[in-house]
This record gives sequence, C-alpha cells and structure tokens, in this order.
Amino acid sequence: MTKILVVAEHFDGEIISSTSKTVNCASQISESIDVLVLGDDNSIASKASAIEAVTNVLSISDEAFQYPVSSILAPIVAEISKEYDCILLPSSTFGRDLAPRISAILDVNQVTDIMSVEGPRLFKRPIYAGNAIQTIKIAEGQKILGTVRTASFKELGNSNSANVIEAEMPDVDLPNHTRFVKIESEKTERPDLQVASTVISGGRGVGSAENFELLYQLADKLGASVGASRAAVDAGFVPNDMQVGQTGKIIAPELYFAIGISGAIQHIAGIKDAGTIVAVNKDADAPIFEIADIGIVADLFEFIPALTSKLD
Repeated sequence: MTKILVVAEHFDGEIISSTSKTVNCASQISESIDVLVLGDDNSIASKASAIEAVTNVLSISDEAFQYPVSSILAPIVAEISKEYDCILLPSSTFGRDLAPRISAILDVNQVTDIMSVEGPRLFKRPIYAGNAIQTIKIAEGQKILGTVRTASFKELGNSNSANVIEAEMPDVDLPNHTRFVKIESEKTERPDLQVASTVISGGRGVGSAENFELLYQLADKLGASVGASRAAVDAGFVPNDMQVGQTGKIIAPELYFAIGISGAIQHIAGIKDAGTIVAVNKDADAPIFEIADIGIVADLFEFIPALTSKLD
C-alpha cells in the first residue's frame, strides 16, 4: 500500500482548509495517510487529527517552525519523507514555495497542480492557463511529489480522531541564509478569499481604488469576499493578496461575480471551478461572457447600486 505524507499548512494556530483538501486528494490514492505538522504549538496537531481519512499525525514542535520559512522546513520534510512513497502539499503559496526545495533535496521531479487522480500513479493537471489538461504517469519505484490544486477537491469533515505522534526533530543541518522578518496581512471581517462561498471580484473597469468601495458594500450585504483581476492589482486599486487568477489565488466559490473584468485566460484559469459565474460588463463582446453562467451587459456603476438597494 502506498504510504502518503501530507504536509500541513497552518497559520495563527489554525489548520488551513487547503490541508483538508490535500488529504482528500491523498485519500483517492491510498488509505495510508499521515499528516506532518511542523510548528511551535502542539494544539495544531490535534486539530489536524480531526480531518477524515487521516491515519496518523506526526507533530514536531520547535522554535525553528514559529514561522513557515520554506528553506528551514524543506530539509526536515525531505528527511521524514524518506519513509514514504508519496508526498503531497497544497498548491498554495505555502506549497509552491516548499515543494521545489523538497524536490531539489530528494532529486525527485514534482507534479504540480494535481486536479484529479486517475490511478495510484496517474494524475491530471491543467496547462496553458487551463486550456489543456495534461495526464502524467509516475514510473513504478519513483517517489511521488506533488502539489494539489485545492480548487479541484472538496474539504473533508472533521469527525476523525487520528493517532497523534510526537516525533523527534531529525538530525539535519538547517540553513541560516534565510530568516523571517515580518508578515503583513490585511485584517478584514469578510471571509477568506480562498474559502468563501461567494466572491465578488473587480477588474480594470472599476476604475479606481475608491470605486472598489461599491464592491465592498455589495460584499457586506452578501457575506462575500472581495477579489480582483491582475489588471486591477497592477493599476494599484487593491493589494496583490486580493488577486484572483493563474498568478494569484485559484478559487472555487459557489457563486462568483466578475465585475468590470474582461476575462483574460489567466483570470479564467483561477475561477473555472466556480459553481455559478455572474459577469457584469458594459462590453457585450467581452470574453468573460463566454464562460459566464449569467451575463449582464450593463454599466457597473448603475448595476451595483441597483443590486445593493434591492438587497436592502
């Protein structure tokens, strides 16, 4: 049986939902799934043990893991993973940063953005901004190292009580060429962009940072999160942690509003797994209408206030 190690992503004492979705992917490969939690708080491991399909949780608590610096985490993961046939990480900023370092240490090729499991060693992943799907087969005897496209997998329940093992720190040399300086994060009462069931995104057509206030007001009425296209981020309307798309956050909300977004393939690659896509654009020929479930040709500065008033 294939032994799988899932590297947990956590922040501020909480397990990120991307971990559960990665475990979901792992469960389609094998029933032997261990989750590795590297942190400075033992309580995180108990939260990971609640995720369904997890067999064991390996927990290493050390001051070196106070912040997720990938150059420090990689040698630890690489050493522990020697006993496993498969290593999976979420295809988030965390996983995309860490996986290549593990790949280099182990001298193993990695499969990025796994979107479906076709067999124990057969996977599909999107390429060319999602315009084509590539099937990859890993040779027998080769260790599998992959990042999981979390938008393609559902979050599992939390009714499990997996065995928690306090593991010892491996005897490896930790590099000191990289150090944590600080983290800056926008504080908001709106749901996190990557887990929100409803997302409202604005593009270049919104026009300015001040005009994004219209989207924030609508989002507050709907209990939604707010995102943006790369064009809006590059124009300085919003910070880059709000960017949705191939080079931003890949999301799969139940309802997605694309407001003032033309529909470049890089943006569509990040939202194609959404349940229902509603596009609002005054250009009837905008490419976004080709993939929208509901298309509204209208001036957003008239449509959004009208919709917000209806919600009142």
